[in-house]
Amino acid sequence: MRTRPLAMRGRPSIGDKMKHYDAIILGGGAAGLMCAAQAGKRGLRVAVLEKEEKPGKKILISGGGRCNFTNVDAGPANYLSDNPHFAKSALARYTPQEFIELVNSYGIAWHEKTLGQLFCDGSAKQIVQMLLDECGDSVDVLCDAFVSAVVHEDGAFAVAASGQQFTAPKLVIATGGPSIPKMGATGFAYDLARQFGLKVVEPRPALVPLTLGGEDVLFRELSGVSAPVRAHAGTQKRPGNFGISFDEAALFTHKGLSGPAILQISSYWRPGEEVGITFLPQSDADWLLDLKRDRPRAGIKTALREHLPDRLADALAERLGIESELGNVSDKALKSAAEKLADWRFSPNGTEGFAKAEVTIGGISTSELSSKTMEAKRVPGLYAIGEAVDVTGWLGGYNFQWAWASGVAAGESL
Repeated sequence: MRTRPLAMRGRPSIGDKMKHYDAIILGGGAAGLMCAAQAGKRGLRVAVLEKEEKPGKKILISGGGRCNFTNVDAGPANYLSDNPHFAKSALARYTPQEFIELVNSYGIAWHEKTLGQLFCDGSAKQIVQMLLDECGDSVDVLCDAFVSAVVHEDGAFAVAASGQQFTAPKLVIATGGPSIPKMGATGFAYDLARQFGLKVVEPRPALVPLTLGGEDVLFRELSGVSAPVRAHAGTQKRPGNFGISFDEAALFTHKGLSGPAILQISSYWRPGEEVGITFLPQSDADWLLDLKRDRPRAGIKTALREHLPDRLADALAERLGIESELGNVSDKALKSAAEKLADWRFSPNGTEGFAKAEVTIGGISTSELSSKTMEAKRVPGLYAIGEAVDVTGWLGGYNFQWAWASGVAAGESL
């Protein structure tokens, strides 16, 4: 594998002086490098065109620099897509255990955190170097390669990038989605897909903080406060029908709500819908009545402070409007307070957008692709993998596992 910079511009035309490859992969991120490595092992000559100055930039920032490289529990149920069955084939044929075995073969130490999340003990740089080493001598990883044009003629793809011309019978779109634009992310994959007549599911930010307005804005005073909660997704039209929930931490910010539980639920949230928070997910429905019986002189603020950060406990107690000792409060009022704490509704007015989103929901429609090979059904030789495709995982290593699995699926087919 050779990694080097390019220097750019120009429109390709089949027949011009070109560098010929068996496959061209646009994007040197997780999916692109995995695909290149798989193809390289089969002896194919592959060019990976990466527009940034080095490959794997999102890998490098993942997990605080230690890369949450997979999740031991990754399966189809952990992914969102217009076609929830699409990811099954690739995920079944390249599992988290197989990637773990690859990591182990390079002597990279790792550890498991909560909820099946795996991280490097050392640095994410180890994962990038591993992928580059896997690519072998038949893969050229070319950085600073800004693609200015792509042409498809007579069964071949021609690409102009940084003043050079490339051609190959196979082209892989692995440029990701528009999340984290400061890392160079763009919607290039969608533009290219549309150029070839492929449908694109409208992209939107996912794993992203939610913003609050109206009466909810009062909670901004709690900026910096975090607590373990259960976050639910639901709609105003279907009160109480949440469908899915996540038990993790929520964080109040100066703009609204964040933290793992909120990021997870943001992928299911739609404008105009509510988000429900259970502040004491481990408590039963009658916990306040039990406390009234056992400690009638306790106040609601004291009771909440035993389970939640003081600032949050005080804010919730104030909004519940119970000022007397529990012994002086009716059972009905306490039951109502417990129900409110178990299903506190927020009405987000938006998200912090692609700038703060970890991934993108939507992308190249799975209806256009083979679930086994990731090849476009109507454009032979064209493939799409990773975040460019309408398959989005939960927080916690799931999106990397999709990158590895989809990359292997395409790499075996090129």
